[in-house]
Amino acid sequence: MDLKHYIQAARLRTLPLSISGIVLGSLLAASHNFFNSKIFVLAILTTIGLQVLSNFANDYGDGVKGTDNEDRIGPKRALQSGAISPKQMLRAIKITGFITLLIAVLLIYVSFGKENFGYSLLFFGLGIASIAAAIKYTMGKNAYGYSGLGDVFVFLFFGLLSVVGSYFLYTKELNLVIFLPAASVGMLSAGVLNLNNMRDQISDVKSGKNTLVVKIGAEFAKYYHYYLIIASLLCTLLFVVIQYQSPFQFLFLIAYIPILKHLVTVVKNKNPQDLDPELKKLALSTFLFAILLGIGHIFLSTFAN
Repeated sequence: MDLKHYIQAARLRTLPLSISGIVLGSLLAASHNFFNSKIFVLAILTTIGLQVLSNFANDYGDGVKGTDNEDRIGPKRALQSGAISPKQMLRAIKITGFITLLIAVLLIYVSFGKENFGYSLLFFGLGIASIAAAIKYTMGKNAYGYSGLGDVFVFLFFGLLSVVGSYFLYTKELNLVIFLPAASVGMLSAGVLNLNNMRDQISDVKSGKNTLVVKIGAEFAKYYHYYLIIASLLCTLLFVVIQYQSPFQFLFLIAYIPILKHLVTVVKNKNPQDLDPELKKLALSTFLFAILLGIGHIFLSTFAN
């Protein structure tokens, strides 16, 4: 089977969003003089592995359930097009899951060594939970993506765990104020999923995929989207105000220029198909937000010293 089909199924365009939390957590840790290049690389690789695993599992789950059909808007999936068979995709899922687990174990060892067995055990459990969450989004009889819980899991894993967890890997400290920007990344990530579900609402209804959008309807889904974007901004503003020392900390506001422009597009939208390009815009804007917020605090610590 041609490797390019697996690369396409990995959906590389989703990777910037998936690593946003790791980048932010790492930069915030660095702003407090905690950084380790090995931890950073391994954390990024673990997250990429989890995202690719999730994309493979999503392709498989929606493919075998018939959710990916002619009504679906967006690029064709691997199973849907017949480029990869269900058996081949299942094998790719197992291999990706195994490799990701190995990298995660190495990350845990580099971060905590032999001295912090309790922390190692905790993060090993979180790693297993992350792999299970990546697979169970659309795979199996009780796939949580089919019961409207996808947004909750995205908020928890892409936001809270990604930012707070990566920050903890460096610092070995649980800083409660870090939960504010972590929540922002989580809400922006949930916004990307919400866009995806608004785009696919018609095909999801027909195939019995009860996403949150299907449950609350298109109009309320728009309001939900507004709340996610605005709340993400407010959480980060509160984070900066609590720790305010320099205007550099407001550098992240640059990322909200395209985000707010995106919000206007969603407000005016009447055709779900037109929301497809907005997924990439919000995902890249979230990545930009993570970099700018982190860099703003790096500048702060640099000039403070």
